This record gives sequence, structure tokens and C-alpha cells, in this order.
Amino acid sequence: MPREYQYPFELRHLVYFREVARQLHFRRAAETLSVAQPALSRALAQLEEALGVDLLNRTRRGAELTPAGRLLLERIEPLLRGLAAVPRELQALGNGQSGHVRIAFTGLAMATVLPGILRAFTARFPGVRIELNESPTSAQLAALQAGELGCGFFHPDSPTPGLQTRLLLRERNGVLLPSTHPLATRSKLKLRDLGTTPFVLFPRMHNSGFYDRVLAAFARAGVTPRIADEVWPRANGVGLVRAGLGATLMTPSEARYLPPEVVFRPLEGPAPESRLVLGWKKSATIDPTLASFLHVAGLRGASPV
Repeated sequence: MPREYQYPFELRHLVYFREVARQLHFRRAAETLSVAQPALSRALAQLEEALGVDLLNRTRRGAELTPAGRLLLERIEPLLRGLAAVPRELQALGNGQSGHVRIAFTGLAMATVLPGILRAFTARFPGVRIELNESPTSAQLAALQAGELGCGFFHPDSPTPGLQTRLLLRERNGVLLPSTHPLATRSKLKLRDLGTTPFVLFPRMHNSGFYDRVLAAFARAGVTPRIADEVWPRANGVGLVRAGLGATLMTPSEARYLPPEVVFRPLEGPAPESRLVLGWKKSATIDPTLASFLHVAGLRGASPV
């Protein structure tokens, strides 16, 4: 065994010493520990010999801690408390009651279903630490396949081999306009009405399937979109619309809470559809903490796809 793991005493020596240090009386400590007093005395003598210091001054009334004994007691108290908690913590981890889960999300997820899922999960599993990271679909898929994420909220543009997914949201997009836009007074719009309006989209590499569906919807409407800018994350696109620099596409669920500088209008006729899923890597065994999170997400109305 490596030298750094060689100790001249056993755990029981530390437990025996702590009890004597607490009670400062060998007989009462022996009764508490359910050991014979001579055996307790021998164990303490062995510990002192192993450490090369006196830990206790024996007196007619019991014992007193030496400076070395007080220091040892200070050092072993957190150690022994930590060891005592290990079985409970391991059981909690195995039951999904504690641990750590890494979750990635898109702006659509945070604007719709994710806050409710997080609220329900943290209320039920307060001992679990959640690490959140906003990330585009393409990056999430790569991270999930590499095992770097527990799960992700993303927009699939094609089959996702090696992953399991659960459908959370499926909606046709409408259009988000500056409140000062000439068409903002209409209750509904068509894409062909927006042929001269500049649009703010996202980089195609982040989700090529949805990007192509956007272009296809414009083509079916008989117009070519004027793409003024491509930005990410989602909040930046909304910010440009607020600044009056263009329009962007958005789902009705995402548009429930909007600042006064913008308006949302449904689209009639051709319109791209957004699909938000919760995805995780297929495996014969799933981490209990991740399983707990997936269970809560399923309880909130998700369906497997």
C-alpha cells in the first residue's frame, strides 16, 4: 500500500478518543461505546503511542485534554461527522434525491416550459444542483452524444440517433414586429405582407432544419425574405426588434410576455413550425438524478416521441 495511505491507527481509535474527549471520563465513555473499560484504555494508549504525543491527562476524577488532544479533537470532529453522513448521502444519490445534473436549453425553452419544470423539480428535489447553459441545438446535440450533458431542450431538425426525446412544444410561428411598424395595427398577417420588412434570424449552423423551413415558408408565400441580421442567442434578436431594426419569428407561447416596444401577430397561410423537445442519451442505465429530472418533466405534460 502506498505510504500516504498507511496510518498507524484505526478508525475505532479515533471514535474511542472522541467519546472520551467528550465525556472526560473513561468509565462513562466505555459504557456509551459498549466496550470494556480496559479495552478502551488500551486503545487510547495505542493511539497516543502511534501519534507520539499525550492526548489525555489521567486524573482521579477522569481525564483532561492536553493541547495535542484538543487539536486532534478539532480535526477529527468534521471527519467523523462526514463519515457518519456518507450512507445517507449515498442513498439520497442512488434515489435521485441529491447529485448534479447538467442541462442545456434554447431561448424558446426558457421562455415557455423550462421555468415551470425547474420550479417543480427544485421544490421536490432541493438537494440536487442544477447547472444550466444556454446553447443552440447543434451544440447540444454534439454535447449529448459526447456525454457532456445530462439532457437538453432543443429543436430537432432531423432524427436524433442515439438520443431519446420527449416532445414539449409544437407550434406554428407568428411574427414579432416593432410596435411602430405600419402592419402592427393588423390582428393577423401573412408572410407575403412582409416582403419588404427586414428580418432578424439566427445563424443557419445553429439549426439548419428550422432555418430551411423558414425559407421554405417564405417561398410558399411567394416572397424572398430580407434578412437584415443573424444573431444568437434569442434575446438578442428580440432586442433588435425592440430597437426597430427588423422583425423576427416567434411562437405564440413565447410571445405571452412582451415589452411594450413590440407586438406579436399570428400568421395566416405558410408559416414555419417550431418543435421543442427534451433529449437525453440512450443508455441501459440512467443516472438517478437525471431520471428524477426526466420524471418531473414528464409529469408536466410532456409526451415521448
